[in-house]
Amino acid sequence: MLDDVKHIILVLSGKGGVGKSTVSTQLALTMKEKGHKVGLLDIDLCGPSVPYLLQLESHDVHQADGGWVPVYTDESQSLAVMSIGFLLNDRNTAVVWRGPKKTAMVKQFLTDVCWGNLDYLIIDTPPGTSDEHITVMENLKSVKLDGAIIVTTPQQVSTEDVRKEITFCKKTGIPILGIIENMSGFVCPHCSDCTNIFSKGGGESLSEMNKIPFLGTLPIDPRIGQLLGKACVKELPDSTSAKVFCEIVKQISETT
Repeated sequence: MLDDVKHIILVLSGKGGVGKSTVSTQLALTMKEKGHKVGLLDIDLCGPSVPYLLQLESHDVHQADGGWVPVYTDESQSLAVMSIGFLLNDRNTAVVWRGPKKTAMVKQFLTDVCWGNLDYLIIDTPPGTSDEHITVMENLKSVKLDGAIIVTTPQQVSTEDVRKEITFCKKTGIPILGIIENMSGFVCPHCSDCTNIFSKGGGESLSEMNKIPFLGTLPIDPRIGQLLGKACVKELPDSTSAKVFCEIVKQISETT
């Protein structure tokens, strides 16, 4: 099912609440706006937020002869999405599964989805280093895995957890494409001034310490959170976030 996917990228975070899913969705939307055919796989089984972020919660997944057919964001079918959120009754349904069942579900997502021809498949993972991560790593051994993007926030409690994520990648042989520092300062919607409420520079110093590329700094911008299903590079082209996402996609295209 992944034979026609040119590039596969994991999005990781050592800690929850750092905006990893928002980064994943905006990254996929930016790639789509740049003319790429993109797939977005949400394997955060206990907290699937991608359907909500892309305004696709009312859609269903259909079974075809070759496997599951992903949900497409529009008629152009340039962005395909798969998430366990499409299989649940509503947003409040809890997934109470033990490890083996979660592992089987992730494996099915990786082997039974008809992605078709894709330039990029972005895999949004849960925080930490759990069964889901190990399953992804084991099932992608025989497939081209370009590497992982690690998302952190600037404060020390987040960067300390990211160190564990870096160690996980090194132990499992996953190349690290770079680090993104999210929530780095708050951009006022009225005067556009940036206030560093969570400090600044933690992700950049971590990348320097571990000799990992630093992909960019994303501020807290309330307007980005309101762009459900829309790309900030299209709706807010002059924003700092839009410029950073364009630069991140450019760096990824040059290194993969």
